[in-house]
Amino acid sequence: MCGSSSAPRPPRRARSPGRDVRAGIPCDPAQWIALALSLVALLTGAWLLRRARPPVIRSSGAAFPPGAALPPGAALPPGAALPPGAALPPGAAPSPPGPALRPIAARGVAAAAALSVVAALLSAAYVAAYLRGGPRIIDATSYWLEARAMAAGYLAWPLDEPAASTLGRFLLRSEAATPDGADRVAVLFPPGYPALLSLGFLAGAPLAIGPLLAAALTVATYDLAARFAPEGHGAPGGAARIPFVPLLAALFSALCAALRYHTADTMSHGLAALCFTVALASARRALDHARAAARAGAPAAWTGPAGRAAAIAGLAAGWLAATRPPSALALAATLLVLLLGRTAASSGAPASSGAPASSGAPAAHGSRLGKLAAAMALGVLPGLALLAAHQGAATGALASSQAAYYAVSDGPPGCFRYGFGDGIGCLGEHGDFVRHNLPEGYGFLAAAGTTLRRLKLHLVDALNAEPLALLVLAGAVIALRRPRSRPLALAPLFQIAAYAPFYFDGNYPGGGARFFADVLPVEHVLAALAVLALAERARASRAAAVPRPGERLAAALLAAALPLAGFAFRAGFDHAALRDREGGLPMFDPAELARAGVARGLVFIDTDHGYNLAFDPTPGDIAVLRHRGDALDRMAWEARGRPPAYRYRFAIPDGGGLASVSIAPLSFDASSPREALIEGESLWPPRAQRRAWALPEHAGGTCASGGRLLAVRAAAAAGGDAAVRAAKDGDAAVRIGLPARWLRGARLSPRVAVGGEGAGEVRLVVDGAAAHVWRVEPAAPESSGAPLTCIELPAHPIPERAVEIELSLAPESREAAVAAGAAAPEGLKRAKDEDLFALDALSIAVGNSVDQ
Repeated sequence: MCGSSSAPRPPRRARSPGRDVRAGIPCDPAQWIALALSLVALLTGAWLLRRARPPVIRSSGAAFPPGAALPPGAALPPGAALPPGAALPPGAAPSPPGPALRPIAARGVAAAAALSVVAALLSAAYVAAYLRGGPRIIDATSYWLEARAMAAGYLAWPLDEPAASTLGRFLLRSEAATPDGADRVAVLFPPGYPALLSLGFLAGAPLAIGPLLAAALTVATYDLAARFAPEGHGAPGGAARIPFVPLLAALFSALCAALRYHTADTMSHGLAALCFTVALASARRALDHARAAARAGAPAAWTGPAGRAAAIAGLAAGWLAATRPPSALALAATLLVLLLGRTAASSGAPASSGAPASSGAPAAHGSRLGKLAAAMALGVLPGLALLAAHQGAATGALASSQAAYYAVSDGPPGCFRYGFGDGIGCLGEHGDFVRHNLPEGYGFLAAAGTTLRRLKLHLVDALNAEPLALLVLAGAVIALRRPRSRPLALAPLFQIAAYAPFYFDGNYPGGGARFFADVLPVEHVLAALAVLALAERARASRAAAVPRPGERLAAALLAAALPLAGFAFRAGFDHAALRDREGGLPMFDPAELARAGVARGLVFIDTDHGYNLAFDPTPGDIAVLRHRGDALDRMAWEARGRPPAYRYRFAIPDGGGLASVSIAPLSFDASSPREALIEGESLWPPRAQRRAWALPEHAGGTCASGGRLLAVRAAAAAGGDAAVRAAKDGDAAVRIGLPARWLRGARLSPRVAVGGEGAGEVRLVVDGAAAHVWRVEPAAPESSGAPLTCIELPAHPIPERAVEIELSLAPESREAAVAAGAAAPEGLKRAKDEDLFALDALSIAVGNSVDQ
């Protein structure tokens, strides 16, 4: 059912993208345009087929009807070509390329260039029509922030106080040592794509990077097809034709709606697909050049065409590793198959007649392959160096920035890792998914389910509708039978296997099965192979020796009609859902500030998406911070000199529809308050977590301040006496950083919330030493009927000269209570989620000005 994206819609039960199949009569103008173009392509293709006539091959005035044989010993006249599949008779000599054959490469490049322009324009239109002017999902906004920081020269930028006004989702406090000793913050994602996007920021047009990637990807897809599925040159009538498979693969690339999204939104998959494609095509080119040089007896040279192509392949592979490391594993496996296939072909090739086999041939072949491998290894280094630099800046070591982020920001401990086993699946970022799909951990069945969900959605990605994925499967079968194209058939399988050890499917409407998007160019080549096979079978049924004039253009038009119709009736609905999600607009628009007359000052933003889009690490007239709604906002305002302050609100209607944006002045009293309150959830993410984790949670209708709190849970003991002793000794704890500058000389009173049998300790740590411990017991029996019990703990003074202040929240697990001899009436069978130990808020009573 069609409806306006701006009209409120009744709420509906959330469903997984893999289950929510949208299809039907076109609703949006883009779908109707696609349907109209599909009909035009279909009718034009049918007209060309009816208009075609049997060909006569001509060259230099000589005519060669199909089936005519050349006299023995004759040579083809310049510009002539035998019909496809025909062989020269004994003694006949091929002629050098004539004027009619020379334009073939030029025409192919021109066609690829034209399609690349189409792809770029479609991606640019996607930015306006579907993204509505800016990045939309949280990952895309995080890449945006990371690229802006890199454009300013930062892999990790200085973290100003209070840190809670900056830190948030997908931001990691860096533990790297700095000359000034200041804390720094970095985005958790690998730096390959942000490095490219930063060039757009330097040029003042970051959203132009996506369409440029779209253009490059279309040309790269054409080149990939030309390298792995080459076609003989020559055409009926002596006219140069464009190779069919490369043309059709590039056409499929331009019409692929999933690629239009990934080259419009600031996501890394467009660049990853380009790197994958360029690396494969360049490696194939390097091997072809090496083989040609070996046949010509030329020495292997580092600076020759083969060496240059191998270096380009390595550069693309290294940048892919710096962009999406698991996809680099799939690429490495594909390149290995390519290399082994080339080695087997060379070792098994028979010696040419009349030429004795040389014992040095295998050694020479190994030397050439060794030099190619060395050139490729050198090309990999820049990407790996960038990745190492980013990981070092973000973590202080050569460790995964993503694993480091989830280690302090999510839980249970060890939830984010590449592999299989119990405890995998982070409950903060992917809670609903984990609870629904991974109740028993991430084992074989769970991995199979995740992979199948990805594959189900991926059926739409290549050609915009599930039934058209059969062309990709048919093309893979064809490619498997041909040694030259076999790596293309295996590449998607390697990609599937590379992401199988990652628990989250990553699917969403419009983005599709995005972890598989990196091999979409390969799938477009496979689909083009299948269409060529169908066209040849249709021609064989007519007993035609060669394609008729216009027949292949007709076939291309008919093939193009398929993804256009697929978008009209199927994929267009997914992209409309992407457009309308989360308020239907980017969560920050600088034009809104201009319209409100905000030229300088401090802007507080409510959403993670909006903060990522608005924040700039370099000082400017407008500074952006997170709106916390508590004393942290005033502290941040004072730390920046009390400038004019504003609140940027992005409100999504309860029933759906377009969000509304409002910008209002935010005022603070000139005199500093004697009492202040910091909400517990505002202090997420913690500084460190050990055998426990903390997450903000909603607690509406309870005693929780503001209806939210910071829940702290201990990890389940793995079993055995050691685990029980660790729980008994209070080893489970979460460290929360506090704004020391504003707490010196004040009295601090934590307010905690407990539920069920929840209990624990709150420890005040000043400059690394324990200053005070508050013990929190389970709620009293008379309070057991309430969802939560909130407890105001006695105030404790903070030293005047404190430099670093932390709270250590240590929840007591039921294993610890049992080990200590405490009563547990319902034993360990009771669900842990019923027991809650949480930090609700911090009350601050100052004895002097908060401005000190």
